Amino acid sequence: MDKKQLYKLKSEASQLKPVIHIGKSGLTEPVIEELKKQIKANRLVKVKILKSTFESEDTFQFSQKIADATNTTLVDVRGNNVVLYR
Repeated sequence: MDKKQLYKLKSEASQLKPVIHIGKSGLTEPVIEELKKQIKANRLVKVKILKSTFESEDTFQFSQKIADATNTTLVDVRGNNVVLYR
């Protein structure tokens, strides 16, 4: 993905509201399945992660784990919000 396309996706994502909230139980199979449904429907998805979800990892590592599990591209990580694109 080139920088121009990445910049465009980031600007589109700034207008989005999070469609999935990942809570204390973390990245479970039902959460992954719902993420896959949302990504298939919308292509660009914003996910909000509860701070207590990633105790031993930092936000970027946890976000990369989400992207790997859903077979998507990690577009942006800001605070506890993650933007994914397929």
